[in-house]
Amino acid sequence: MAPDSMASNGAPDRSVASRIIGLISAGTATSRADLARTLGVSPSTVSLHVQELIESGVVTESGSGDSRGGRKPRLLQIRDDGGHVLVADLGGTHARIAVISLASEVRAVREIELDVSEGPEQSLDTVLGQWSDLSEPWLPSSPLHGVALGLPGPVDFATGRVESPARMPGWHDFGVADYIRHHLDVPTLVDNDVNLMALGEHFAHDGHLEHSVTVKAGSGIGCGLIASGQLHRGATGAAGDITHSRVSAAGSTPCSCGKLGCLETIASGAAITRQLRDRGVDVQSTADIVRRTRDAEPEVTAMVREAGRHLGEVLGTVVNFVNPDAVFLGGALSTLEPFVAMVRSQLYDGCHPLVTQKLLITRASTGPEAGITGAGRLILQHVLPERAVHSLR
Repeated sequence: MAPDSMASNGAPDRSVASRIIGLISAGTATSRADLARTLGVSPSTVSLHVQELIESGVVTESGSGDSRGGRKPRLLQIRDDGGHVLVADLGGTHARIAVISLASEVRAVREIELDVSEGPEQSLDTVLGQWSDLSEPWLPSSPLHGVALGLPGPVDFATGRVESPARMPGWHDFGVADYIRHHLDVPTLVDNDVNLMALGEHFAHDGHLEHSVTVKAGSGIGCGLIASGQLHRGATGAAGDITHSRVSAAGSTPCSCGKLGCLETIASGAAITRQLRDRGVDVQSTADIVRRTRDAEPEVTAMVREAGRHLGEVLGTVVNFVNPDAVFLGGALSTLEPFVAMVRSQLYDGCHPLVTQKLLITRASTGPEAGITGAGRLILQHVLPERAVHSLR
């Protein structure tokens, strides 16, 4: 066995097999040559591990990929043995529920109305019921391997507990992961919804992006960061929480977090709705703002542009510091060109030329599927390597 495939104690290094599983599952590397380049190990080491994974029934190798001058490579895929994972992406008033195969294919997806302000038990019971109904056609021949859930608030990823959410009454310190595991008895991962969106969007793009910033601009504002291909959560899971950055233009406007003058109070869909209603404009939701902006109503469009300017100013500091390959804009407001144009303008104006030289600034391509795509990636990266390691023992 090659030296770079051995652990320090002389045993086979199963971490390499786990990383191979993760790269194939994400579609980041689809051939042995891709894996060797991405992992920085020898082709012989990759071939050894790939062959073990094929013989164990975790990976298949078939078909032909694009040639880079030599023989066309054979394509690697996760073997779909009929198993599945369940995922959900919860917003403040809605949720997307999905069944995803072990080969990362979305088998079924459904959007439902769900008000997280009704509390954790009622919300999670609704999700559990929807999962049961949605996955029924594949049971019992398709075993459940794991669950991932995204929530619109801070989450302690290690414990699966919600931490001081601003708009989720009754959720603080609630053990979401424990509650779901009690009902389903499978590995359960819980994360912030924007983190999952960042995962889904980052790995949906062709090419080898290393660093990206994903912003969700809807009723609220959130931000997720991928650094060196890994989700960066920070010391307490609050990395990317630009919504509570203090901005002078917000003055002393109270925020849902209990402080004054946060970005959310002037740049979110909820803030725009409030400001327009204060001016006598009949708007009830972010959806109304989107519709009226598309109808080119001057007062609404001007306020949307102003929100984009405020977001762009704060985001510029993040982009200067991180120097990402891409900035992805998601959420309802990102569907509006005046908003996107102003964010882009502020980034080019406020960032160093070296930072924006090759920077991709674009709308999120995965749309409403970003959260469930990221949730699927999160749980599959957890259960597939474990499945592979167990099969190789």
